Amino acid sequence: MSKQTLIVIGNGMVGHHFLEQFTRTPAAERFEILVFGEEKQLAYDRVHLSEYFAGSSHAELAMATADWYADNHIELRLNEPVTAVDRDNHIVTTPKGAYQYDELVLATGSYPFVPPIDGKDDANCFVYRTLADLDAIRASAAEARTGVVVGGGLLGLEAANALRSLGLQAHVVEFAPRLMPVQLDGDGGDLLRQKIEALGVQVHTEKATTAIVPGDAARLRMKFADDSHLDTDLIVFSAGIRPQDTLARACGLEVGERGGIVIDNRCTTSDPHIHAIGECALWNQRIFGLVAPGYTMARTLAAALNSDPQGAFSGADMSTKLKLLGVDVGSIGDAHGQTPGARNIRFHDEQAGHYRRMVVSQDGKTLLGAILVGDNSHYDTLLQYALNGITLPPNPEILILPEHQGGAPGLGADALPETASICSCHNVTKGDICGAIDAGCTDLGGVKAETKASTGCGGCAALLKKVVDSELEKRGVAVSTDLCEHFPYTRQELFHLVRVNGIRTFRGLLRQYGKGQGCDICKPTVGSILASCWNEHILATEHVPLQDTNDTFMANMQKNGTYSIVPRIPGGEITPDKLIVLGEVAKQYNLYTKITGGQRVDLFGATLSELPEIWEQLIAAGFETGHAYGKSLRTVKSCVGSTWCRYGVQDSVAMAIYLENRYKGLRAPHKIKMAVSGCTRECAEAQSKDIGVIATDKGWNLYVCGNGGMRPRHADLFATDLTDDQLIRAIDRVLMLYVRTADRLQRTSVWMENLEGGLDYLKQVVLEDSLGIGEELEQHMADLVGSYQCEWKTAVEDPEKRKRFREFVNAPSLKDPVQQWTSERGQRRPELEVASL
Repeated sequence: MSKQTLIVIGNGMVGHHFLEQFTRTPAAERFEILVFGEEKQLAYDRVHLSEYFAGSSHAELAMATADWYADNHIELRLNEPVTAVDRDNHIVTTPKGAYQYDELVLATGSYPFVPPIDGKDDANCFVYRTLADLDAIRASAAEARTGVVVGGGLLGLEAANALRSLGLQAHVVEFAPRLMPVQLDGDGGDLLRQKIEALGVQVHTEKATTAIVPGDAARLRMKFADDSHLDTDLIVFSAGIRPQDTLARACGLEVGERGGIVIDNRCTTSDPHIHAIGECALWNQRIFGLVAPGYTMARTLAAALNSDPQGAFSGADMSTKLKLLGVDVGSIGDAHGQTPGARNIRFHDEQAGHYRRMVVSQDGKTLLGAILVGDNSHYDTLLQYALNGITLPPNPEILILPEHQGGAPGLGADALPETASICSCHNVTKGDICGAIDAGCTDLGGVKAETKASTGCGGCAALLKKVVDSELEKRGVAVSTDLCEHFPYTRQELFHLVRVNGIRTFRGLLRQYGKGQGCDICKPTVGSILASCWNEHILATEHVPLQDTNDTFMANMQKNGTYSIVPRIPGGEITPDKLIVLGEVAKQYNLYTKITGGQRVDLFGATLSELPEIWEQLIAAGFETGHAYGKSLRTVKSCVGSTWCRYGVQDSVAMAIYLENRYKGLRAPHKIKMAVSGCTRECAEAQSKDIGVIATDKGWNLYVCGNGGMRPRHADLFATDLTDDQLIRAIDRVLMLYVRTADRLQRTSVWMENLEGGLDYLKQVVLEDSLGIGEELEQHMADLVGSYQCEWKTAVEDPEKRKRFREFVNAPSLKDPVQQWTSERGQRRPELEVASL
């Protein structure tokens, strides 16, 4: 019996997912499968397209290899677009020939919408859709200074980040009054704009481009309807998508009034032998522009062609969680509260830069939707309440409040029903995960391989791990301590691999010991490890993509989009001349000044472009970076000690200065604070620090692993009456052991509590050298001390690094920070509002 022919037009993510699903069904044996792809590359992951600029190759983004197609008896014809479909004779035509089909699948996707603007066809205008598009943008950017993205939606902001990664001054032009208007409300859009502008990307909302003409200060000039203009060297259009339905229209298939190939619940078009899936398909008057609904359509069609009566497409959840330019954004369900009777609960912490909104039913029992900006830690919990109809607690606001303000911890995995959707991309439920574990999967990687969960957009990674860990523990299986899905190692093991093998880049470590592209867990962790091992500049080209917002610009971003300047003042000791310089700089740049609890002077309100200028002046006066932005040594606080105080028995100031100068720049899993008191009256509060030193009449007492903050803990007495040399040796060893063995973002207090044997074990390793690594730890510290560099001094002296601080933030709206800070000081509080919509 001869086989039928199944032709698939389109080799994108959805088309490839259909092939994966269909080849697993018995029906696949009845068909010869032929796939046509318009691009020359194998199907690749467009969700992570921007990583191509960060160094990822097509092979790393590819969803399969040529061998996979061959193994599944699929004939793949790349770089061969289909130009016509003859429905009467069941023939598709390409520039290379004509091919007969029995069943035809249109997975043609979409194309970028480019507004009908005069000048849009200029050679320096691009779209952001394919690898070829990205190659063209990169080539144009090589000789450019500025770039504009037209469109402030999901893809537009991703494109803006790509332009910034190419070293361009990036702008976003959006027609609507706010960014991401489909997903966010006014408050959420305003906060997102503030955060993105603080990163150096200028946002222009309510701007309608009327023409693109040659520019004066750049290659092009964009003219706007309000008579303003913007000069730029290149333009990227990301103003939405349109369904690619040209073939369908030409062959007479039914299409929607505004485009899209009409399909039924089985993903079949008006022709029973032609089917459509993904962004080209119109279901119930809706086009779905996310990958998850496309994957659901692919599964539905695979089941339909296998004569499975159960499969039917019934819409898809459009909730999204992502990180845009390093900023968390989440949108769930009816985010705008359009359901009749809906009510909303808002939490807005302007100081922290967090905005959360819950949309609940009129009776307050059901979560209808949510918006999150600045912190997605609540997303997984809220999504499960919305998707599974879980009844809200009597006081639902606890789901969005921080824990220290009465918020509830996240929804535990045990509370989720078996039907809970964990991965919407691949339609994986909690029950599917339990089934995979019962079938023999014993770790996260095995579950992912079996179910495909978290292999689409990756947004469910944290929830998936929580469910897998919970279910494995129930079955008595040891839970994996892997850092993340990309590295099957703990942080301690990765540190060892980096140190022993001399690995100096993230990509080198990933290539040798990891897989995939990396994530927001492993990138900053490895960045910290590399800094702890080799002390290379964090703005070196290969290290920049690993840093968080503050490290990226070596300053703490404040709530109004400006930055803080925190020079190091070792031990709190400062000369009158240096105090005068700080005052002069603060006056020159109109900065708000604050004496901190760590005996430093903070200067607030600097714009991004001012940072190098300010630091240039401070460095010339003898200041160094205070590393207030990093997970590193912050301060060593001291009293005045025996120099001035009648109770002082040792020179605490001199010791504090020595310690701060010795350990400055030390990168660690978390921030480190120290203090030195000149007597047991303890004026420097040394017993609340990670490292505390208190003078005695015989030497120094050393306290370790205390900290303040949200989980305060007194330090433990570690050793008594130490000489100067003994004290330094002990601190060297404690700190290096902590840097090598602590988990990511783990304070010294938690680290010691988790050590098997606790304080006694730590004493044995450090004081008795029970592991025989004492000299090694000391030598590592000596290497770091010897390779110290002031990160800001290196940055201001390097023209390439200084380019990162170019920006076009609207300075007048931000440049009265003194008045703003002083008027809001102590008055601006997080607001919780309950109101009817």
